[in-house]
Amino acid sequence: MISPHGVGLVARQEFRTRLRTGRWKALMTAWFLAVNGLALFFRVALESTISSRDASLHMFGGVLLGVLVLTLLVTPALTAQSINGDRERGTLAALQITRLSPADIVVGKLAAAWGTGLLVLALTLPCVALPVLEGAVGAGRAAVTLAVVALLVGVVCALAQAWSALVARSITSVLLSYLTVFALLVGTPVLFALAVPLTSEKVTASRDHAYDREHPDRVWWLLAPNPVVVLADAAPEVPARRLPVTRYDSEGRPYTEMVRYNRRTDVLGELGREVRKLRAGDGRWPGDPEPGGPVWPYGLAFNVLLAGGALWTTVRRLRTPVRTLPSGVRLA
Repeated sequence: MISPHGVGLVARQEFRTRLRTGRWKALMTAWFLAVNGLALFFRVALESTISSRDASLHMFGGVLLGVLVLTLLVTPALTAQSINGDRERGTLAALQITRLSPADIVVGKLAAAWGTGLLVLALTLPCVALPVLEGAVGAGRAAVTLAVVALLVGVVCALAQAWSALVARSITSVLLSYLTVFALLVGTPVLFALAVPLTSEKVTASRDHAYDREHPDRVWWLLAPNPVVVLADAAPEVPARRLPVTRYDSEGRPYTEMVRYNRRTDVLGELGREVRKLRAGDGRWPGDPEPGGPVWPYGLAFNVLLAGGALWTTVRRLRTPVRTLPSGVRLA
């Protein structure tokens, strides 16, 4: 049973513990300067080769992908020691003997870690908001992509907290948390690349000619849980643009006409379209305006279910009375 009051008490206590040290202020300041400074340098580099508006669009996609990866690398440090670290210090038992339920403790600690992760994400808003203010990216598109990043941060927080509850030593849980993030970011593309050759089949083009054809549409789901794929495919399309073009009538008199060009390409859009092409294979899915259907609902659902399972596992590990304990672990 979850009590909002109990969750709030645990979350506030966790926040006070995190903010009690001055290192957090220095780390947040360094993060803010590094991310926003690199984003501005990236923007200046882009403007040397393309127009300012297109540079702003590419800056948005590139910065968000970088922020996603960096935030997921920072997130395990927020929760990978939240359970076993308190157990090693003998402070977890003080919470367990109160009227707080195991769910209150787990959700409260997760809320504090997730809130800290959202604060880290919020510090990147200046470089994300710049393309929106310039009109290159719509506010709705920015809101959707930021919401997806925030949800993925929560997923990694839940997974790291589960490792903290399952493993006795904090250093081991930190290592396993980073391995989990590595598996999602790097392991899924590697697994997909290894699985694609297994889908190949012999196709006979003529009596004297045959070739092998691979079917990535049969294993596209291996890429779906990847956070980068989820973000890129979930980002709304950038609308097509209209540009003035000078034309001449039959008598040679010039006039200006607004011509609609194809959708502008950006990092997120291109990656999302490539993933959908992998899902479509050689054909189109019925009713889909683009080749292949969306991939992000499957990946996001998998990640959310994984986080839900991790949360359930953590709650079970904190139930009392405890019948068995790992060697060398104390309750108080």
